[in-house]
Amino acid sequence: MDAEDLIESIIRAFMFLAGILGNNWLAVRSLPAQKSGLRTNEVLFINLAASNLITNYLVDLPDTVADFAGRWFLGETFCAVFRFCADLSETSSIFTTFFISAFWYQKLVGSLKRGGAPVQLDSLCLVGGLLAGSWTVALVFSIPHLFFVKVEGGNDSYEDCIDVFPNPVAQQTYEIIYLTMANALPVAGMVFFSVQIVITLLQNQRRIQTHNSGVTKEKGEDENKSVSASPPSGETNTDSRAGGAPPNLSKPSQRPAKPSPGSGSQVRAAKSVVAVASVFLVCWLTHLLLRITNSIHTSSIVVEVASYIAASYTCIIPYIFLHGVKKLSCSCKR
Repeated sequence: MDAEDLIESIIRAFMFLAGILGNNWLAVRSLPAQKSGLRTNEVLFINLAASNLITNYLVDLPDTVADFAGRWFLGETFCAVFRFCADLSETSSIFTTFFISAFWYQKLVGSLKRGGAPVQLDSLCLVGGLLAGSWTVALVFSIPHLFFVKVEGGNDSYEDCIDVFPNPVAQQTYEIIYLTMANALPVAGMVFFSVQIVITLLQNQRRIQTHNSGVTKEKGEDENKSVSASPPSGETNTDSRAGGAPPNLSKPSQRPAKPSPGSGSQVRAAKSVVAVASVFLVCWLTHLLLRITNSIHTSSIVVEVASYIAASYTCIIPYIFLHGVKKLSCSCKR
């Protein structure tokens, strides 16, 4: 193995370890303290972690080992499992991230604009149905990889696990449908909800600034009225000796309305969703373009780069979500 391949293998191994640690951490920290206390966001995080762990254990790990070995040595049977798990976990992870974006947007709007009113996606039955549907879609798109794969040999006894469809038309048709249904549409939805989250946060910040400036102005006017209405010290003593009424005291300024309970945590989590969406767009738009390029002209280098992009996504987002829900710590307290 030359120096360049060794560096690539070490980077891939580091990404694999970071993904294993982060996704296991996200799954464990999302488990409820009591069985009856399972919440919607915890279900979504656990499902995301499970999807990413399939990638980590059944895609990244064998790919990393194959990189160090310099060739694919796990046989054609595991080659089919490898390709199947790659698309299964990828599709499930994309849809779950989309559901998380929609959920936290609704929670943010419910907290800031509706005083903590319940939201539609805050339902275990509804979210369970959506996740079951996403796994079904992922399964349907992944099944062809069980049949149309082979281990291809090249120069110097190099072997690689690749997809081999019956003909180019079949491969392009599959790629177009898959990239549209399982990539483009969820990505578009995620962009929409992320933009809405940013707009909602900016509107709320502007509303707070306007309210605070109004309260400060009203307080200043009340203080000026209080000073102008108060009599001199001599007159005050005379009125007090004569039994006169005490001077009117200014009313305390009105305090700004308190946000709904948990609004701070909703804002923090929503910001983490925007951060995840930004990473998601950088990784998956690049991944999407590479997949489209590969569907037009098959290239092992393009496939390799696309796999690195996917691996980088699964090893970054768990830490962003853990930070967003304040669980990026080793404390066992919930």
